[in-house]
Amino acid sequence: MTGVRQPQRRAFLAGGLVTTAALITGCSSKTDGTPSAGPAASATGASATPTTRPDSPWTAFARLMDGNERWVDGTLEHPDRDPERRELVSQKQDPYGVILSCIDSRVPPELLFDTGLGDLFVLRTGGQVVGPVVTGSVEYGPLTSGTPLVVVLGHQRCGAIDAAYKALSDGKTLPGNLQAISDALRPAYRETVKSKHPDPVDAMIRIHVKQTSAALRSNKDLAPLVAKGDLAVVSAYYSLDTGKVEVLTGAPTA
Repeated sequence: MTGVRQPQRRAFLAGGLVTTAALITGCSSKTDGTPSAGPAASATGASATPTTRPDSPWTAFARLMDGNERWVDGTLEHPDRDPERRELVSQKQDPYGVILSCIDSRVPPELLFDTGLGDLFVLRTGGQVVGPVVTGSVEYGPLTSGTPLVVVLGHQRCGAIDAAYKALSDGKTLPGNLQAISDALRPAYRETVKSKHPDPVDAMIRIHVKQTSAALRSNKDLAPLVAKGDLAVVSAYYSLDTGKVEVLTGAPTA
């Protein structure tokens, strides 16, 4: 890249509608929330200077989705990955997003959103299932530093959900603590079997991330932040085939 990426798209609304929006680039410590464009990428592809941290659900969401667009089309900027950024965040972090995703090796959030050091809190569990510790970890950013965005990210061909679907369908128990993952996915399985789907596993993946995001959005600690417009909790689906993130529910608006 020889210059700053110009505005191209607004983020997806629920259902995948795409409109136009300004790119919000980079990330640094929390400021007054006014987005500012970062400098041109260096010869190594890393940003030379960190830029303003998004401080609203919309600006955080727009930055993530623009990063995913770069991932899809191969125009990566690798923001916030230089020594200056490392020094800046060494004493204090202020991420603008929380990503709850699967452990799958093909779904690394920092890469598929083209982000850098200190930009995101990332939690990864099998099938992005939650429990009290995981929920507490999701809450950490919004409750302690005002992180304005949570994304629950499912993905195509999820092995954990595929295994749970088959085990639940056959009435079998998975080995070891894998059964705990299957148990956590039972509500999504029940919802899936209520209707006939040509690909029930894929349907279960989508249902599960919607259920998880809805539960987080309405929990007693996060719900007040959502109601005030200080936090958005988004459910999304990542395509292994295309690299594209499809937003399912909860997308904020400008």
